[in-house]
Amino acid sequence: MSTLDFFDVEVRSMGREADGVLSLALQHPLGDPLPAWEPGAHIDVLLPNGLLRQYSLCSEPGDPRWRVAVLHEKAGRGGSAFVHEELRPGSKVQVRAPRNNFSLAPAAEYLFIAGGIGITPVLPMVRAAAASGAPWRLVYLGRSRRSMAFLGELPDGGTVTIHADDEGGRFPLASLLGAAGAQTHLYVCGPGPLLGAVQELTAPWDGSRVHFERFAADPAAASPAAGPGEGPDGGSSFDVELADGAIVEVPAGTTILEALEAAGRFPLSSCREGICGTCETPVVSGEIDHRDSLLSGDERAAGDTMMICVSRCRGQRLVLDL
Repeated sequence: MSTLDFFDVEVRSMGREADGVLSLALQHPLGDPLPAWEPGAHIDVLLPNGLLRQYSLCSEPGDPRWRVAVLHEKAGRGGSAFVHEELRPGSKVQVRAPRNNFSLAPAAEYLFIAGGIGITPVLPMVRAAAASGAPWRLVYLGRSRRSMAFLGELPDGGTVTIHADDEGGRFPLASLLGAAGAQTHLYVCGPGPLLGAVQELTAPWDGSRVHFERFAADPAAASPAAGPGEGPDGGSSFDVELADGAIVEVPAGTTILEALEAAGRFPLSSCREGICGTCETPVVSGEIDHRDSLLSGDERAAGDTMMICVSRCRGQRLVLDL
């Protein structure tokens, strides 16, 4: 099975994990094994209403069922509302094989910080760290304990700090990170303000020890403000050549994805912010202006893939394997 292929799974059961957080247990309709995955992985879920969303796997790797947890975002774009209000046990959804942009690297010591629903990719990581025997610490932050999912599933063998804002106010991140050892690998998932604060505090760290999973785009990933003759996003117009030889013009201020859709081409996409990886597209030639929050420095330097929902061309033409 290709990682790009969608296949059906059944919502076997659903559970209320916290205020506004619903878990789904997914299994193959015929009971066949689901593809293997590792901590930090997520799946693309195509909902029956046509919306495509990404959810982190938070079950045990090797479990015959996949589990995801969905926060009901009242100001969202409709995906979480559909899951909470329309899905029921027995519903069918389509998924793709797991992908991992947040993989757990071997380390002498681990520090995990999870904010709210950010516990979902972190929970399997903590279990894996506990199983490895490496020292680890988890700091789990939330508005209140009622809003924090999976509190009863946190493993033993390390140090776990549960911090609810309504009980203790703002958590002292600077003290926590200042006390981290030089060999500690840091894994962080949560809302933008949390990630921004951690990113600032760990600026002096070796970047290979700091790992983020984002729910929203990193403002620092965007290119500088527009110069003379450029569009509002700082980008000039350019052409994209597709695998069938078609040429699509991408005007200043328009993304590649938007230009393709205007031309009647509809690649898979979801977040449109460069954070989910759904629209990742191989690049045959051309210089890329990377603006995503996913690719590593080495991956950007290789110049053979891009997120077409945000990234652009530094020259006049990109040739895409699309």
